[in-house]
This record gives sequence, C-alpha cells and structure tokens, in this order.
Amino acid sequence: MKRLIIFVALLILSLSVNGQDKPKYMWIDCEANFQRMGSADSIRFYLERLKKIGFTDVVVDVKSIMGEVLYKSKIAPFMGEWEGHYRSEDFDMMAIFIKEGHKLGFRVHASLNIFAGGHNFFNRGVIYKQYPQWQSQVYWEGKMMPIGEMKWNYNGMMNPANPEVQKYQLDILREFASKYKKLDGLILDRMRFDNITSDFSPLSKRLFEEYSGVKVENFPDDILYWVKKDDGKMEYKTGKLFPLWSEWRAMVIKNFMQDAHNMLRSVNRKLLIGVYTGAWYPSYYYVGVNFTSKDYDPSKEFWWATPNYKNSGYAELMDFYMTGLYYTTVTKEDLDNATGKPGRRDEPGMDNSRTYWYTVEGGAELVKEITRGVVPVIGSLYVEQYEGDAETFSRAVKQALKSNDGGLMIFDMSHIVTRKWWDIIEKSIKGN
Repeated sequence: MKRLIIFVALLILSLSVNGQDKPKYMWIDCEANFQRMGSADSIRFYLERLKKIGFTDVVVDVKSIMGEVLYKSKIAPFMGEWEGHYRSEDFDMMAIFIKEGHKLGFRVHASLNIFAGGHNFFNRGVIYKQYPQWQSQVYWEGKMMPIGEMKWNYNGMMNPANPEVQKYQLDILREFASKYKKLDGLILDRMRFDNITSDFSPLSKRLFEEYSGVKVENFPDDILYWVKKDDGKMEYKTGKLFPLWSEWRAMVIKNFMQDAHNMLRSVNRKLLIGVYTGAWYPSYYYVGVNFTSKDYDPSKEFWWATPNYKNSGYAELMDFYMTGLYYTTVTKEDLDNATGKPGRRDEPGMDNSRTYWYTVEGGAELVKEITRGVVPVIGSLYVEQYEGDAETFSRAVKQALKSNDGGLMIFDMSHIVTRKWWDIIEKSIKGN
C-alpha cells in the first residue's frame, strides 16, 4: 500500500511544469565525502544547507566500491580510513543522518554498492584481502585474467553469478536493513557485471550451460573472441552464442534483484527499494542489466536480445529508479544544432543506435518508454561532466526535472562543494 501511495504522489508531482514540486535527491558519495561527513556537526551543517536550497531527499553511500562499509557490521569490513583520514567504528554516521535528516523533513536513503569489491588503483578491498576467489575473470585481448590485475580499470568487480557472492551480498543487505529500521529507502548500486568482457570463469560457463541447455564447444570464443586489426590493436567480436549469453547474464541480475526485493520486504515492508543504473539502454547489455518493464520486448529492435530477454526486466521490483543521464548535450534541439561531436559521454559502450538517447531530454524519454510507467524515474546528473560550464549544468538540471516524473538526483555533493556551485544548483532547481 505504501508503495502505491508514494507512486501516485510522485505522479501527481510530475504535473508540475517546471519541476519545482518534484523530489530532489542529493547523493553523498562514500569516498569523496569521507572526511566531510566525519562528525555530527558537519552532517547537520550540510543537511541544513541542502534543505535551505530546496532538496527533499539525501542518499548516503555507506558501502564503497571496495566492499568496505561505514557502519558497524558483523559481515563486511569497516572502512576506518581513507586518504589519511580516520573514523571510529563507533561513529554511527547513518544513524545521525536519519535522526537529523528527519528533523529537517528529509527522506533519508542509503546506497550500497553490490557487486563491487575492490579499488584497483589502491589494491584495496575484499577481492584483495578477504575473498580473492570471488573476483571477476575477464577475457581481455585474448587472455583470461582476474580483474584485480587490470590496473587501468579502477573498479574491481566480483562475479555476480557466483552463488556465494550473492549470499554474501544478501546477508549484508539484510543486516543493514535490520539495523536501520527508520531508513526511508535503500538503493542498490553497481548491481551488475563489470563489462562485456566478464565474467568468463569456469563457474560462469557451467552456470550458463545449465541455464541454456547448450554445451559451449569453444569457450569463450563462441560467446566473445578477439581479433587483431590492421593497426595492430585488438578488438573483440561477438560469437554465435552471445545473445543467449546476454539473456543469461540479465537473468542472473534479475533473479538477484528478486531475491533482494523479497528479503528486504520481509525485513521492513515500509522500506522503499531503489536501483541506480546508467540510462544508455542500447548498450547496457554490456553489464548484463535489464532495468525495463517485463512488458517491454527489446528483441524487436536490438540484435543482442533474444525473445526471452524481456523476462529479465525488473522495473516492477523497484519503488523508485535513478537513471544516470550522463550527457552534456541537454536537449534534442541541442543535438540537432550541434556542429561537432556531441557532449562528453564518459561511460563505455555508448553508440548511436537510437536517435537522441544520449541527450538529457532524449535519454529520459527512452527510459520512461521502456519502463512503461511502472516505477517513478529520477533523472540523475553527474556534476563533474559539466566542469567549467555552469550554464550547461543549470540547463541540464532544469531539463532533468522537467523530463522525469520522479524528480532529480545530483551526483554528488562533493562536486558542488569543491566548485562552490551552491547558488547555481539552488537557482536551477527553483527554476531561475
């Protein structure tokens, strides 16, 4: 019932022309704000500032990409130090956010990175210390290698298909939801595979064969293989089994989402369940995720989707959905008028298979279309993409509010602080 009430309320808010009445979320990243959020006074200071300029919700990142957490846990290791700054395990940051945030009228949400387990630039995380056997096995330029050896890729992901990994993550989520019963919402981030090149472990091969009923004669080349180009550089190609492999990966994530949804509902029926992903659906199969409604059939327009791929859609399992509109081209008109290459697109795998999907306006339209209205969509902006261009950032904020029924999310607060963009964000969310 609570989910229905909130959904209806957010739809009503979407009738606002300029978005002033829609929810506005500020994300507070784990690593970037480690020192900043290290005291109760500092937490109160920033909450009061966010409230004053018009934010309604905060998202507190409490489980880093290293798999370390910012609360006392019996399961996950505590993140007691970052870049020379230290915290006591007895400092309950999340409890302070909930208490002080609720005093100010905020809805307070927590974010947990799910299948991330290491920071490869620092050789740090659970895939380095506690569970090296759980890290993704990557097929890179014709060679198999553990992801921890890929020092050009900062994100040390685990293998989401591993049942032990899934149980570990569900246990962490259960513990956290039980510990903070007054929390308003919980957001699952990085609930995905690392990329199209992972995971190619023997375990994933076996699980795929069990799922599909197909014996892979040439593994992994029947799924993905590498060739050398004329310039000597390597590039991958997809094999005959790739669409079926793509379906299996998406079902791995859907089934985990179903398990997480059922478990969280059993722990706290009032807790809102959300997910954060990128918005670039035409290439999001790279990471094995299908965030659409089960009523949308991607096989009708995308080669990588089988007719059964639609069964992996999990939009119906979310109470709210944050979609990353990581584009500096704001409107469809901007794209039409562009004389050069469209704005920066920082995530890998983006292509042009759908007109306008890599603009803030067009990306929001695509996501709303494929989620079929079953979940409020929150348009999310990555502040760092607008470095040196406050005007475009302001336009993107206004467009995201206008285009998304669920409101706006800003990633993340540290970028607003370091750029001193408080006035800019305030004027933008208030339509000025």
